[in-house]
Amino acid sequence: MPPRPPINILLSALYLQLPAPLRTLPCQAQRRGIRSILKPPPKPNRFDQSAHHGAPEALSRSKVLERKSYTIPQRTGLLAIKKGHVSIYEPDTGRRMPATVLQVDRCQVISYKTLDKHGYWAVQVGSGYRKPKNMTRPELGHLANYKISPKDKIVEFRVKDSKGLQVPIGSELKPDWFTVGQYVDCRSKNKGKGFAGVMKKHGMSGQPASHGQSLTHRTLGSAGGSQGSGSRVHPGKRMAGRMGGIMHTVQNLKVLMTDSEKGILVVKGLVSGPKNSYVRVQDSKKMPDQVNKLGLKMGAELEVQPAKVLTSTGEASPEAGLVAEQLMATEALDSGAAPEARL
Repeated sequence: MPPRPPINILLSALYLQLPAPLRTLPCQAQRRGIRSILKPPPKPNRFDQSAHHGAPEALSRSKVLERKSYTIPQRTGLLAIKKGHVSIYEPDTGRRMPATVLQVDRCQVISYKTLDKHGYWAVQVGSGYRKPKNMTRPELGHLANYKISPKDKIVEFRVKDSKGLQVPIGSELKPDWFTVGQYVDCRSKNKGKGFAGVMKKHGMSGQPASHGQSLTHRTLGSAGGSQGSGSRVHPGKRMAGRMGGIMHTVQNLKVLMTDSEKGILVVKGLVSGPKNSYVRVQDSKKMPDQVNKLGLKMGAELEVQPAKVLTSTGEASPEAGLVAEQLMATEALDSGAAPEARL
């Protein structure tokens, strides 16, 4: 087999056959490289969800609510006050089971949130009573617009669609809103523990007790890697800090007893939070078929309750316009009106 000529000799022969103006192009291409006309693929963006959900229309608010509609309850919930834990014995087996006693205090429907105006379906509910002098003027005006007495706590409950808005504004929600045997979700703010270390807050093992270890027995060990992880502390690293005092949900608690006359609701299990703290009670998200199976009421049969404002003697006045009069009196005092306008 004859020897092959070197590649540079072949290239030089082809190079000499090119016209004079084109002989400088290979040299420039060798120095600078050939630039492709194809655009490079875009870099991944974790905020761009179009690759997962398809067209941008799938990211609209209506489509998002449609995908989440199965986990949103059909009915509104109510506000209750935690009174403590008790023990109840099953009559059949005699087994002891823990339970939580909740009190429902003047829980009324205040207003609605609609999809067209606010972007979602919700029912605004208020509970308790607060003196008008301890409320802001926008709060008094909002309640006076719907002829509702001043409330100590106001929250919203998301509902699936417009069927959850059948509860009339001003109607009072009592413990019989739930049925014995159904399951509910209780959401409340758990007890605050203050500043806690990593052993109490996150359950870490801590440092050695001996073998030369001194001064740091219950502290955090390594907070991050060196060059391999960027020589930094990554976001979300568990460290010492304030423990508790955040919202916590306990799901699938069975309703054991309801007493509308005394305003008592007893659920099986333990609910987070200290005594006299507010608890949001709503139908269980993981059991959306309870409304049809148990025949739960949607609220259209409830009656509207008149607004009541406590007077200086502590008696409740049934006049619905006192909230509006209180607001007007406050505006009159600011404008320098006569003292007779005071309530």
